Amino acid sequence: MVSFWAPAPARADVPNVPRASPSATAAALARAQRVPAERPTSHRRPTPEATSAGDAANAARRLAQRQTAAPSPLEPLRQAFAGYLRVECGLSANTLEAYGRDVRDLLADLRLPGGSPVARPEQVTPRMLHEHIARLKQEKSLAGSSVVRHLATIKVFFRFLVATGRLESSPADHLDRPMRWKKLPHVLSPRQVKALIEAPLTPSRAPSAGARHADIEAALRLRDRVLLDLLYSCGLRATEVCLLCVDDVKPTLGVVLVNGKGDKQRLVPIGKPAMQAAQRYLDEGRAILAGPGRDAGRLLLSRTGRPLERVAVWQLVKRYATVAGLQHVHPHVLRHSFATHLLAGGADLRVVQELLGHADIGTTQVYTHVDRSRLKDVHRTHHPRG
Repeated sequence: MVSFWAPAPARADVPNVPRASPSATAAALARAQRVPAERPTSHRRPTPEATSAGDAANAARRLAQRQTAAPSPLEPLRQAFAGYLRVECGLSANTLEAYGRDVRDLLADLRLPGGSPVARPEQVTPRMLHEHIARLKQEKSLAGSSVVRHLATIKVFFRFLVATGRLESSPADHLDRPMRWKKLPHVLSPRQVKALIEAPLTPSRAPSAGARHADIEAALRLRDRVLLDLLYSCGLRATEVCLLCVDDVKPTLGVVLVNGKGDKQRLVPIGKPAMQAAQRYLDEGRAILAGPGRDAGRLLLSRTGRPLERVAVWQLVKRYATVAGLQHVHPHVLRHSFATHLLAGGADLRVVQELLGHADIGTTQVYTHVDRSRLKDVHRTHHPRG
């Protein structure tokens, strides 16, 4: 059994799914249970030392058995669940990948007392699920937030089986409610943000031979400046900035049309510096990078003329953070900084929620605890011994 210190937000609760067709509650289930896909590496903690040589050997043996085992007899159920999420719930590609990975881990881990794999869903017991959750912490060393996501996925999977008549009742209903710390996000100061955004203006690559190569390097610097400016000025996620098309930038209105999670669209104002950088990139840089029929109309392109990928966004942010002398910076840090600086400037929490595209204001409320300067001012002004 896994326990955490503080209760998770209410949105982590799993809604009831009717025993009839799941399509009637597909949208509500998807919104309530959508958990963003995990960042590439930051959610995994360093593996702790084993308490004993025997424990380490047993853990390694169990992991090896699951990795080399034949496909689970429950694999058709996983595929049906994946189709349900994709067709009826309309989840994003990253969320579908996260759900699929979690269910595959679960099915590979489920074993009967004799060691044979579970062949029918009714053979799954609450004890098996408790042991699986415990192993996620002990063997895979997952962070608390990742374990909470696994638990939410398990609940949705088994309620899907109940709703489609494959199970009488869900063994996951006996699992404890997800509990975790509310971790405060890392935020940059305005001066640090300025240093990061201006980092591409200083060429960091070795000079290339030939005018064509020099033009490409200059175009990439313009692109990287726009990338960093959009992440901060508009508070975009890494995936959202990759999906931006040229037509999504509206210079006349001063806004950007953003396609968020679940294909939800929102209009986000773009500041003058970011708009000027985007316009310069469109005028001087994008045509140099674009390849015939390869860019799909996307705003940010790679060196080969293809749409910039999410992993590349992470790599670029980390590279320029190093150039600016910053540590522990990734794309979401700029999004955190965007929200925190807005609230510090007096923005309404509901407005920030709309700009970030949060379905639940509870997700946005974490930023109200980050602005230390405001807390100090309030304490100094209103406390008798401030």
